[in-house]
Amino acid sequence: MTDQFKPNTTVAGIIFHKNKFLIVEEVDEGNIVYNQPAGHVEAGENLIEAFKREVKEETGLHVTPDHISGIYYHYREDLNLHFLRFCFVVELDEFAQTTPQDPEILQALWLTKEQLLAKGDQIRSPLVIECLNDHLNGNHYPLEILKTNIY
Repeated sequence: MTDQFKPNTTVAGIIFHKNKFLIVEEVDEGNIVYNQPAGHVEAGENLIEAFKREVKEETGLHVTPDHISGIYYHYREDLNLHFLRFCFVVELDEFAQTTPQDPEILQALWLTKEQLLAKGDQIRSPLVIECLNDHLNGNHYPLEILKTNIY
Protein backbone atom coordinates (compact mmCIF):
# COMPACT_ATOMS: atom_id res chain seq x y z
CA MET A 1 0.00 0.00 0.00
CA THR A 2 1.31 3.46 -0.85
CA ASP A 3 1.19 6.48 1.43
CA GLN A 4 -1.91 8.61 1.12
CA PHE A 5 -1.25 11.99 -0.50
CA LYS A 6 -2.08 14.95 1.78
CA PRO A 7 -1.74 18.50 0.46
CA ASN A 8 -1.06 21.32 2.91
CA THR A 9 -4.45 22.87 3.71
CA THR A 10 -4.33 26.63 4.21
CA VAL A 11 -6.71 29.52 4.73
CA ALA A 12 -6.22 33.10 3.59
CA GLY A 13 -8.15 36.32 3.89
CA ILE A 14 -8.99 39.21 1.66
CA ILE A 15 -9.80 41.90 4.19
CA PHE A 16 -10.68 45.20 2.56
CA HIS A 17 -12.13 48.67 2.95
CA LYS A 18 -12.42 51.42 0.31
CA ASN A 19 -10.27 49.69 -2.35
CA LYS A 20 -7.46 48.92 0.09
CA PHE A 21 -6.50 45.45 1.24
CA LEU A 22 -4.96 44.35 4.52
CA ILE A 23 -1.63 42.77 3.64
CA VAL A 24 0.93 41.38 6.07
CA GLU A 25 4.64 42.03 5.73
CA GLU A 26 6.36 38.93 7.04
CA VAL A 27 9.65 37.08 7.15
CA ASP A 28 9.81 33.85 5.13
CA GLU A 29 13.12 31.98 5.00
CA GLY A 30 14.97 35.18 5.87
CA ASN A 31 13.23 37.29 3.20
CA ILE A 32 10.63 40.02 3.65
CA VAL A 33 7.50 39.08 1.71
CA TYR A 34 3.90 40.27 1.38
CA ASN A 35 0.86 38.06 1.81
CA GLN A 36 -2.76 38.07 2.82
CA PRO A 37 -3.24 37.00 6.41
CA ALA A 38 -2.91 33.25 5.91
CA GLY A 39 -1.75 30.00 7.42
CA HIS A 40 -2.22 26.29 7.90
CA VAL A 41 -5.32 24.63 9.28
CA GLU A 42 -4.54 22.93 12.59
CA ALA A 43 -5.86 19.55 13.74
CA GLY A 44 -9.36 19.82 15.18
CA GLU A 45 -10.18 23.16 13.51
CA ASN A 46 -12.82 23.78 10.92
CA LEU A 47 -11.90 26.10 8.05
CA ILE A 48 -13.68 29.18 9.38
CA GLU A 49 -12.14 28.82 12.84
CA ALA A 50 -8.70 28.39 11.24
CA PHE A 51 -9.27 31.58 9.25
CA LYS A 52 -10.34 33.54 12.35
CA ARG A 53 -7.31 32.28 14.30
CA GLU A 54 -4.82 33.12 11.55
CA VAL A 55 -6.23 36.62 11.09
CA LYS A 56 -6.09 37.24 14.84
CA GLU A 57 -2.49 35.98 15.08
CA GLU A 58 -1.27 37.96 12.09
CA THR A 59 -3.26 41.19 12.48
CA GLY A 60 -4.84 41.19 15.95
CA LEU A 61 -8.30 41.54 14.38
CA HIS A 62 -11.36 39.53 15.35
CA VAL A 63 -13.31 39.06 12.10
CA THR A 64 -15.88 36.75 10.62
CA PRO A 65 -15.79 35.99 6.89
CA ASP A 66 -18.58 37.24 4.64
CA HIS A 67 -17.99 34.73 1.83
CA ILE A 68 -15.32 32.80 -0.11
CA SER A 69 -13.58 34.10 -3.25
CA GLY A 70 -12.24 30.70 -4.25
CA ILE A 71 -10.56 27.41 -3.49
CA TYR A 72 -7.09 26.96 -4.98
CA TYR A 73 -4.89 23.94 -5.58
CA HIS A 74 -1.29 25.05 -6.04
CA TYR A 75 2.03 23.23 -6.46
CA ARG A 76 5.27 24.91 -5.33
CA GLU A 77 7.97 23.20 -7.32
CA ASP A 78 10.78 24.83 -5.31
CA LEU A 79 9.46 23.15 -2.14
CA ASN A 80 7.92 20.09 -3.82
CA LEU A 81 4.73 20.84 -1.88
CA HIS A 82 1.05 20.97 -2.82
CA PHE A 83 -1.30 23.47 -1.20
CA LEU A 84 -5.08 23.54 -0.99
CA ARG A 85 -6.04 27.14 -0.13
CA PHE A 86 -9.45 28.43 0.93
CA CYS A 87 -9.67 32.20 0.51
CA PHE A 88 -12.20 34.03 2.66
CA VAL A 89 -13.38 37.62 2.23
CA VAL A 90 -14.19 40.23 4.88
CA GLU A 91 -15.38 43.76 4.11
CA LEU A 92 -14.80 46.15 7.00
CA ASP A 93 -16.75 49.34 7.73
CA GLU A 94 -13.54 51.24 8.51
CA PHE A 95 -9.76 50.89 8.38
CA ALA A 96 -8.84 48.86 11.44
CA GLN A 97 -5.76 49.32 13.58
CA THR A 98 -3.68 46.16 13.69
CA THR A 99 -1.50 44.53 16.32
CA PRO A 100 0.18 41.42 14.91
CA GLN A 101 0.86 38.73 17.52
CA ASP A 102 2.95 36.38 15.36
CA PRO A 103 6.67 37.28 15.67
CA GLU A 104 7.22 36.56 11.95
CA ILE A 105 4.76 39.33 11.03
CA LEU A 106 6.56 42.66 10.85
CA GLN A 107 3.43 44.72 10.25
CA ALA A 108 0.04 44.74 8.59
CA LEU A 109 -0.47 47.35 5.87
CA TRP A 110 -3.46 48.77 4.02
CA LEU A 111 -2.46 48.70 0.34
CA THR A 112 -4.20 49.22 -2.97
CA LYS A 113 -3.85 46.49 -5.58
CA GLU A 114 -1.36 48.69 -7.43
CA GLN A 115 0.76 49.20 -4.31
CA LEU A 116 0.77 45.44 -3.74
CA LEU A 117 1.71 44.70 -7.36
CA ALA A 118 4.63 47.14 -6.99
CA LYS A 119 6.13 44.70 -4.44
CA GLY A 120 6.89 42.39 -7.41
CA ASP A 121 8.97 39.38 -6.42
CA GLN A 122 8.33 40.10 -2.74
CA ILE A 123 4.74 38.85 -3.11
CA ARG A 124 4.90 35.53 -1.28
CA SER A 125 2.89 33.45 -3.74
CA PRO A 126 1.06 33.89 -7.05
CA LEU A 127 -2.05 32.89 -5.09
CA VAL A 128 -2.02 36.30 -3.37
CA ILE A 129 -2.81 38.08 -6.64
CA GLU A 130 -5.00 35.27 -7.96
CA CYS A 131 -7.23 35.44 -4.87
CA LEU A 132 -7.36 39.23 -5.06
CA ASN A 133 -8.29 39.15 -8.76
CA ASP A 134 -11.01 36.57 -8.17
CA HIS A 135 -12.52 38.78 -5.49
CA LEU A 136 -12.32 41.87 -7.69
CA ASN A 137 -13.92 39.93 -10.56
CA GLY A 138 -16.93 39.16 -8.39
CA ASN A 139 -16.22 35.58 -7.31
CA HIS A 140 -18.30 35.41 -4.15
CA TYR A 141 -19.37 32.00 -2.87
CA PRO A 142 -21.50 31.52 0.24
CA LEU A 143 -19.91 30.06 3.36
CA GLU A 144 -22.63 27.40 3.30
CA ILE A 145 -20.73 25.54 0.58
CA LEU A 146 -18.34 24.42 3.33
CA LYS A 147 -19.58 21.37 5.18
CA THR A 148 -17.98 20.13 8.39
CA ASN A 149 -18.58 17.94 11.38
CA ILE A 150 -15.97 19.89 13.37
CA TYR A 151 -17.47 22.69 15.47
